[in-house]
Amino acid sequence: MANCPTTIVIFGASGDLTSRKLIPSLFRMDRKGRLPENIKIIGVARSPFDDESFRLKMADAIKSLSANDWNEEAWNKFAPRLGYARGDASMDGGLENLQNQLEAIEKGSAGNRLYYLSVAPQLYPEITKNLGKLGMASSVEGSASNPGWRRLIIEKPFGHDLSTAKSLNRVIRTHFHEDQIYRIDHYLGKETVQNLLVFRFANTLFEPLWNSNYIDHVQITVAETVTIGNRADYYDNAGILRDMFQNHLLQLLCLVAMEAPARYAADPLRNEKTKVLDAMPVFSVEEARQRIATGRYQGYLNERGVKPKSQTPTFAAVEFAIDNWRWRGVPFYLRSGKGMALRSSEVVIQFRCPPHLMFPMPPGSSIQCNRLAICIQPDEGIHLNFITKEPDRDGTVLVPSDMEFHYRNAYANVKIPEAYERLLQDALNGDASLFMRSDEIERSWELIEPFLLATEDSHAKTPEDYHIGTMGTTGADALLAKNGRSWISMGLAKKPKD
Repeated sequence: MANCPTTIVIFGASGDLTSRKLIPSLFRMDRKGRLPENIKIIGVARSPFDDESFRLKMADAIKSLSANDWNEEAWNKFAPRLGYARGDASMDGGLENLQNQLEAIEKGSAGNRLYYLSVAPQLYPEITKNLGKLGMASSVEGSASNPGWRRLIIEKPFGHDLSTAKSLNRVIRTHFHEDQIYRIDHYLGKETVQNLLVFRFANTLFEPLWNSNYIDHVQITVAETVTIGNRADYYDNAGILRDMFQNHLLQLLCLVAMEAPARYAADPLRNEKTKVLDAMPVFSVEEARQRIATGRYQGYLNERGVKPKSQTPTFAAVEFAIDNWRWRGVPFYLRSGKGMALRSSEVVIQFRCPPHLMFPMPPGSSIQCNRLAICIQPDEGIHLNFITKEPDRDGTVLVPSDMEFHYRNAYANVKIPEAYERLLQDALNGDASLFMRSDEIERSWELIEPFLLATEDSHAKTPEDYHIGTMGTTGADALLAKNGRSWISMGLAKKPKD
């Protein structure tokens, strides 16, 4: 395997994702010795770069992103791995330069290729068609030491709705087998997201309580402080439901709610996630209206490129249900938005209160029921809230206390890797565990589509305005308040001790 040439081909190499995430991640992987010895990375785009100017652009990007990541000696070792093939991969003849470079690298052998589609979604079908038409998609049969595999990584969004997702799956699977396709959701590459499964299934402490007998409800929040910036062309057509709920948030829900697979491998994991999605009812449009609150930050309509009469939400809160033995009757509240008070992603498990409290309490008072928060970013960690007795008080005074785990404290000398590092490593190794399968994608769209119709049809309410720097709308608060609940941000308030 050491002598088998491996090539990563990045389509859309002049774009932001390549310079901001992909090349920096590959550079860090190389410094850690985690790239194959005989590897090349070829950028493909229409921009007039050559090898040297492409390398300079990537070096400048890494330096500007993080001075701590830059190492001149390491870069001089890494840079010769980088090359550039100018071309329009969606056009006939647009892959000629790439083909010539691949032939020079592989020298007639059955070299491995990892294609990465870092391009506008509307280009996915044409690029995959061209790869298939030129025989660049089929894996080459070879010995174990020279397998000649072909794999394809596809960025979100995967489709605009259920119909387009199905159509895209059909086109891609005409040229690539399902086991060659790696549909990426970078949230699944985050350390704390992966730790969800370890926390649940490598410990016996909480799993017996992980059901409707002990859990009142679950909240999942992904909040961003940024606004749409210069992404109006994409965002005003997509909105928060397509951008965040159909992928990131539903994937987090699956990891919280799934059963333990028999082994840690791609298909057993994805089978269990798909079972969760299958157990979730597809609501009617009218039912969806009762389970969603949308908003948009003040000033959104003034953003450059946003349509003057746009109804696109930049915030949403949605109530989902899972109809199985473990979760029946436990609502899952998901919310996400832009222009929020904090950049934070967390899962909060709200446990039920004890059925009977023997301790005397002041009239009209109550205790805070136990909570567990798994903070995904920026303070990766786990926080458990429970009740204790306050000392040296007259009588028994019950107060909430916290038990906290922070990655930053526990692994002070370890820099938590970027999600793309893990995902690129897995794709090179042929491990699809953290990538989505076609049935997951299509079922996710089925579940989201009624909410899309509820917010986009002629009866849809105008999204409620909210101030930038807040945590959303009063409608989102009302969604929970109707059942006597409220949004929790326990993990957001915790900071690790230096």
